[in-house]
Amino acid sequence: MKLSLHILKAHTAPFIGSFLILMFLFILQFIMKFMDQLVGKGLSGAVIAELMMLNLAWMVVLAVPMAVLVATLMAFGGMASTNEITAMKAGGMSLVRMMAPVIAMSLLVTYAMIEFNNKVLPEANHRSKTLTIDIRRKKPTLTLIPGLFNQDMPGYSMLVRKTFEESNNFEGVTIYNHADPNKNTVITAKHGSLSFSGDYRKLVMDLYDGEIHEIDHTKPNMYRIVKFERQRLTTRAEGFDFERSAINAFTRGDRELSSGEMRYMVDSLAGLIREIQNRFDGYTQGLHEKLFSGSVSPQSSQKDFWKNVEQYSTMSSQLMFYRNNIDSEISNLEYQQKQIREYLVEIHKKYSIPVACFVFILVGAPLGVMARRGGFGIAASLSLGFFLLYWSSLIGGEKLADRQIIEPWIGMWIANMFIGVLGIFLTYKIGKENIELNFTWWRKFIPKKLQTTLFSDSETTQQ
Repeated sequence: MKLSLHILKAHTAPFIGSFLILMFLFILQFIMKFMDQLVGKGLSGAVIAELMMLNLAWMVVLAVPMAVLVATLMAFGGMASTNEITAMKAGGMSLVRMMAPVIAMSLLVTYAMIEFNNKVLPEANHRSKTLTIDIRRKKPTLTLIPGLFNQDMPGYSMLVRKTFEESNNFEGVTIYNHADPNKNTVITAKHGSLSFSGDYRKLVMDLYDGEIHEIDHTKPNMYRIVKFERQRLTTRAEGFDFERSAINAFTRGDRELSSGEMRYMVDSLAGLIREIQNRFDGYTQGLHEKLFSGSVSPQSSQKDFWKNVEQYSTMSSQLMFYRNNIDSEISNLEYQQKQIREYLVEIHKKYSIPVACFVFILVGAPLGVMARRGGFGIAASLSLGFFLLYWSSLIGGEKLADRQIIEPWIGMWIANMFIGVLGIFLTYKIGKENIELNFTWWRKFIPKKLQTTLFSDSETTQQ
């Protein structure tokens, strides 16, 4: 019991330290990415702080598994470097027995993260989205960065020279209109403003003191210039992600729902697919009856012949009706199947990422013993490599599953399965023989006199 507590105690400080460092790095990344779009836009510090707090949820989801891996590498590496692992093995304690308390604790962390992913994370994501929508509704110039082209407006590329934090006005605007491929249209104005229609579905841009330059590719010799004192442009606001803040499950995205809610959506979509298939069968049966219900016989009488011709003359419109309906049902069926796969991917993701806390124990403990070092640098390097492998596999699996190349459960669990099998293999090998990772191979390229200056005597003798 005391040894188990000692092993858990060796993990506590590295886990807390690495978790705080990782959270700091994620927060720093968030600040570098979004602060230039928030600071200086007339928003209060409380609103910015609330937005950052809501984004901490997804940071925790990523930081906890990686912190578990770092802590495991540091703890077992530290115990191996001080010969505690050797002493426990001499006392008859296997590596699996040493890992048992850590595995038990990782299962608790896995359960806590599953609950977090299903209860806290969806609500935090939804509130973050709602707050972002509210900010952008109040401040439509939020996404306009002076000196950079903005392509959020459908059909337009917009460049402004200056924005104002106290209003929705801007100065020095250049707009490229891509709506008509046969024309090149450039709009310039000295100043203007952005606003929304009453239902927030349209983005309204009022421009003042400008010109419209237009050239038609069908008439290359004509170049048109129109000067205006005031010009109004209206486009869809969907590129700015302005939506109505209806708070119910059906307006939420897949990352704003719990696994239970997404399973309900999957069941509803499966019922809808069955209805689509029934309608599809009805249309195909009707099409088959229209095509093969009868034919014009050469031996038929002239009266019957012209009667059949009259019937067939109206058949083309009916066939077109069936064809259009069949094409529509096929498109609808493919869309609903895609929605189901996206929901299934998110459902499996809510469990596969927390299970990584358990899987990383399996691979972290033997690697820590093999490294025989408890330093943060070695642990961080190994954990970063494995986490990059894990995360790239997760993202790749998600893309392949969304494109219907592989099953959703395979895409979300393949990384866990691979790393888990590798961890079991390494644990078995370490239990049978003493294997050590050598991180000092590069020192042979450094002169010995310089090594004594750079490294301590104890480190040099370990070579």
